[in-house]
Amino acid sequence: MDNHKTEGIANAKAASLRWRILRQALLRRSPAPISDHQSVNAIKRISRKASHGFNLIPSQVIDEDPNSREACICYTLPINGSPKLFLTQRMDGRADLSDFELSNRYNVDNTGLVCNWPSEEVLAYFCLSHADMFRLKRVIEVGSGYGLAGLVIAATSEAVEVVISDGNPQVIDYIQRSIDSNSGAFGGTKVRSMTLHWDQAEASNMSNNFDIIVASDCTFFKEFHKGLACSVKFLLRNAGTSEAIFFSPQRGNSLDKFLEEIEENGLHFCVTENYDTEVWMRHQRFMNGDNSWPSYEKDHCYPLLVRVTL
Repeated sequence: MDNHKTEGIANAKAASLRWRILRQALLRRSPAPISDHQSVNAIKRISRKASHGFNLIPSQVIDEDPNSREACICYTLPINGSPKLFLTQRMDGRADLSDFELSNRYNVDNTGLVCNWPSEEVLAYFCLSHADMFRLKRVIEVGSGYGLAGLVIAATSEAVEVVISDGNPQVIDYIQRSIDSNSGAFGGTKVRSMTLHWDQAEASNMSNNFDIIVASDCTFFKEFHKGLACSVKFLLRNAGTSEAIFFSPQRGNSLDKFLEEIEENGLHFCVTENYDTEVWMRHQRFMNGDNSWPSYEKDHCYPLLVRVTL
């Protein structure tokens, strides 16, 4: 079959799957009949969102308008002396058709609007626990969603610069509002939001610019793997000890396929399963039947730590 035709079919299937995933996750309506058994499983797997999670960073709604789709969430960082962070986020079950139209128009993953996903919370907790590694560094979070990890780095690590990026312009609007709300917590760290499409990273004039890239749960959609791997190679500094830090569940063969792209780009990686005592303890508890996360499955819920270097 012609390569362009194959790619078109793959993109159409991916776009269709994104529509169904997001429709179910955001609107919580009964899903339309789906004949493709794989698609049904994929929807179930990605829809395990942060109504359940590792609960590593306490959070609470502090300002919610019943007539609005969004609210202000306060995150209390669990280390003495750390500031509270205030993020404006969408609330579950509130969406409109324009969200889905935008996702397909720009071929972007719109799941960043759903919630702060469990892997993002683990990434933020890891960054908080290892704040020293970001000191005096230039850092970018890619595929950030609401950008909790990037904001944690900006508020606690004395990084030189933190860029919080996503491909979805709606998500970027939320990130910028959160940056503005927390600007007093950043000290001398320069913090900015940025729309970044992984297949267009080379047009961003940011080649060889970052010491550290961080990302969470960015490897689910396989059609984005090539662009993401190329972006990592493009964004990392060639000098010094630059690296990309990913937190991602295995999710069938999705992570393995992404790592194949990493190798094809001449990059190196290592994968760590047990990287934090507290996270591992909670994972073991969920595996042993803790009812606070009844649908927990290691393959789809537990994020592995992947470190990528040039």
